[in-house]
Amino acid sequence: MQVTRETISQLAWDKMDGLLPCTVQHALTGEVLMLGYMSADAVSETLQQQCVIFYSRSKQRLWTKGESSGNTLQLQGIYSDCDLDALLVTALPNGPTCHLGTRSCFADAPAPLLQQLNNVIASRKDADPQSSYTAKLFNAGVKRAAQKVGEEGVEVALAAAVKDIDELHNESADLLYHLLVVLQASDTDLEAVLKVLQQRQG
Repeated sequence: MQVTRETISQLAWDKMDGLLPCTVQHALTGEVLMLGYMSADAVSETLQQQCVIFYSRSKQRLWTKGESSGNTLQLQGIYSDCDLDALLVTALPNGPTCHLGTRSCFADAPAPLLQQLNNVIASRKDADPQSSYTAKLFNAGVKRAAQKVGEEGVEVALAAAVKDIDELHNESADLLYHLLVVLQASDTDLEAVLKVLQQRQG
């Protein structure tokens, strides 16, 4: 169920002494960012302020994520599970989510696959050109990477036209990889593209 101000009272607050566990997920990448707890007032304030607000069990009060660091979470939606006793918040982070400075409080957990690939590509941006194909592409400049996107796009189209599904899968993987390289070489990234898709969907 999507949680609104009108449906807050339907949640199973009595099960957990007035607090429900809340998992926060990156609205664009799907990455799990953190876990917190929400009271009914925290949910109401989150919906009102459009930034994620928890109930701090240690401070015994409402607590806005990022109230001291500035690394807030911009609300995209709140959803309950089937038993109405757990919450999922989708949000856009303004900076690192974890107080340790990492994107996620679950820093050792694998990110979604495309995000993993994007992170690896980004890490090769200033590497020795002899160390990897990716580093060599960066060294050759954005025009070379863009040329590879064009070549792989044609290969994808040809594979689709002749209904070679295995080749379509392989060439599509090559196209996605080279597209991520072009984005990084152009000083932008996957999230910027996902934001455009989100805006178009909305």
